Amino acid sequence: MSWLSFGLMMMVKLFYDSTGGIFAMYSLICRNAKVSLIPNQVQAQPEKRMSSFRLKLPTDELERSIKVKEKLESSLMMKKLLLGLVLFGTAMFISNGVITPAMSVLSAVSGLKVGIPKASQDVVVMISIALLVVLYSLQRYATSKIGFIVGPCLLIWFCCLGGIGICNLSRYGSGAFKAFNPLYIFYYFGRNPFQAWLSLAGCLLCATGSEAIFSNLCHFPVRFVQFMFVLLVLPCLVLAYLGQAAFLIANEKTPEHIFFASIPGNAFWPVFLLANLAALIASRTMTIAIFQCLKQSISLGCFPRLKIVHTSRKFMAKIYIPVVNWFLLASCLGFILLFRSTSDVGNAYAIAELGVMIMATVYVTLIMLLIWETNIIKVISFLITFLSLELIFFSSALSSVGDGGWALLVFASGLVMIMFIWNYGTKLKYDSELKQKLSKDLMRKLGPNLGTMRAPGLGLVYSEIVTGVPAIFGHFLTALPAIHSIIVFVCVRNVPVPAVPQSERFLFQRVCTRGYHMFRCIARYGYKDKKQEHHNTFERLLIEGLEKFIQREAVELSLQSEDDVDSDEEPSTPGQIITAPNGSLYSLDAPLLVDFTPSVDTIPETPSCSTPQDPSLDYTQNLELELAFIKQAKESGAVYLIDNPIVKARKDSWFFKKLIINYFFAFLRNNCRRAIVSMSIPHSNLLQVRLTSYV
Repeated sequence: MSWLSFGLMMMVKLFYDSTGGIFAMYSLICRNAKVSLIPNQVQAQPEKRMSSFRLKLPTDELERSIKVKEKLESSLMMKKLLLGLVLFGTAMFISNGVITPAMSVLSAVSGLKVGIPKASQDVVVMISIALLVVLYSLQRYATSKIGFIVGPCLLIWFCCLGGIGICNLSRYGSGAFKAFNPLYIFYYFGRNPFQAWLSLAGCLLCATGSEAIFSNLCHFPVRFVQFMFVLLVLPCLVLAYLGQAAFLIANEKTPEHIFFASIPGNAFWPVFLLANLAALIASRTMTIAIFQCLKQSISLGCFPRLKIVHTSRKFMAKIYIPVVNWFLLASCLGFILLFRSTSDVGNAYAIAELGVMIMATVYVTLIMLLIWETNIIKVISFLITFLSLELIFFSSALSSVGDGGWALLVFASGLVMIMFIWNYGTKLKYDSELKQKLSKDLMRKLGPNLGTMRAPGLGLVYSEIVTGVPAIFGHFLTALPAIHSIIVFVCVRNVPVPAVPQSERFLFQRVCTRGYHMFRCIARYGYKDKKQEHHNTFERLLIEGLEKFIQREAVELSLQSEDDVDSDEEPSTPGQIITAPNGSLYSLDAPLLVDFTPSVDTIPETPSCSTPQDPSLDYTQNLELELAFIKQAKESGAVYLIDNPIVKARKDSWFFKKLIINYFFAFLRNNCRRAIVSMSIPHSNLLQVRLTSYV
C-alpha cells in the first residue's frame, strides 16, 4: 500500500495510451518535422497549406526546437529509431488490450471460488471463456443502443468499491492510512531489497486498468472525463485499496482472493455479478481503444488495410474492425487456456503496461522539446523522473518472463514484424512509383505520336504519388486509343492530423497547359475522418472543388498584368494534329467534346498550338465556358482508373529482402483491403491496370 500514491501518479501518463496515443504523438511529430519514413507522410508543398499556421517569436526554446528538428530530419538513423519505437509501443498497446480482457474477466470470475469453495479452476476458466465469446460477439452492436447501460453500471460499481472500502475501514480500523507515509518504502527495501524489487511489478497493477476511462474522450468532453476521474474514480479506488489493506492487517492468514473475501456476506453475490459486468465493460473499452489505434496506424501506413465499420452516426470514433475483433478474441482465449491463472496473466500484464508507458515517456519528451518548446530543466526533470522509475519497474517485470511474460513478448514480436513488413514493402513500392513517373515533356509527345483521341467524360486516375504523372497513365496511353476529355490525377492522402476541414479537403493543380484539361487533385483525410463515401458523393465534392479552383484561378489571373503572370505552367509546345477519316482530332491536347455547343466560336481549335498571345487571354471571360465544359464532362460520366501493382524484389537482392517482399508482403497485400474499396464504385466505372515493379 505504500506504493499506492506513486502508482496513482503514474496513471496520469497512461492517458496518452488509452486511445492509441503513441501513434497520435508520432503523427504530431511528423506534422512538425519531416521524420516519417511512411509514404502517407505529407511530402508536397501544396499539402502543407493547413489552417494551423502560427507566427512564433524567437526564444531560446524555439532555437532549441529548430536544432532538434534539423537533427531529426537530417539523420536517417533517428527516423528509423522513431518508427521502430512507435511500432514497438503500438505492439505493446495491442498486447495490453489482449491481456486486459483476459485478466479482468478471469479475476472477476475467480471470485466464484470464494462464494462456492468447491468450484474448481476448470469451471472458472470455462465461464471466463463463455463470457468473452459473448462479449466479442456483441462488440459489433456496442453502439448507443447497448452503451447506455455502461454509465450507470460503472457509477454503481465505483460507488460499490468506495462503500466496501469504507465498510472495511470502519470494521478493521484505520491503520491502513499509514501506507501514505513514504518512509515505509525505504523500510521495506531495507529489510529485503531483492524481494522488494521483485514486488514492484505487482505494485504497478494496483493502478493499471482504470486508465481505460480516458477512452471515452471520443464521446465526452475532456473536462468531464477529468472531473469524473478525480472526483469519482480516484477516491473510490483509494478507498477500495485502503479497505483491503485494513482487511489484511486484521487477518493474518491471507486469502487467495482478497477483494471478494473482504466483501460483507450479504452483499457478496450482487457485488460478484456487478464485478463481472464491470470487467466486461472494461474489456469492451480496451477493445474500442485498440480499434482506434489500429485505424490510426492504417491511415499512417503502418498496418495492412482492413475493413472499418462506423457503428454510430453521432460519434465518428465509434468504429468496429471485424478481423481485429475475432483476432483479439482468439488471442484472449489463447492466453487464458495457456496460463489458466491470474498470477501468470498478471506477469504478462505488467510487461505490456510498462512497455507502453516507456514509449509514451520518450515521445512526450520529444514533443516537449520539438513542439511545446518547454523549458529544458522541466524536460530533463520529467525524463529522469519517469523514465528511471519506469525502467526500474520494467526490470522487475522482466524477472517474470519465465512465468508467463514470454508469451506476451512473442505475441508483441509478431505484431511488430507484421507492421514492419507492411511499412517496409509500402515504402519500397512508393519509391518505385516515384522513379517510374512520367515527365511532362514525355507525356506531351505521347498523345500526337500514339494518335490518342479525347473522348467525352471525366477520367479519375488514382495514384499514391503527389508529384509528376504516374506510370500507369503512360501504360494506359500506349494500350488504349482514347482518353477522357478531362483527366484528374487523384491522390488520396492520410495526413497525420485528426481531421481535415471540408474546405481544405481537396488541393488542385493544373498539369501542363490549360489546353490539356488535366488536373492533379490531392484528397486529404485525417485519421479520424470518415472515408466510406459513395462514389457519387466523392465525384460531386471533387467537381465542386475543381470549379472553385478554376474560379479562384481566373480571379487571380485577371488581377495580374500581362508582364506579371506568375504561373507554374510550362510553356506549351506545338503538337502534331492528326485528322481521322471521321473528322476526330487525334491529339492529347485537343480537348473537344462531342456536341459541345456553348460558345463554340470562342474555343480555340487547338489550344496547345495557340499563338504567342495565348497568355493574355481573358480568363474571366472564358470562365463560364470552362465551367460548362466541366459540367458536360461530369454528365457524360466518370471512369476510375486504378493501379493494381505487383511488387517483387530484384533478382540481385539479398535473401531476406526477397523473402519479405515476394512472400510476406505479397501475402499481406493480397489479403488486405484495397484503398479504393472504401468507395462503392460500380464495376462498369472501374478500370484496373496491373504493373509489375521490381524494387
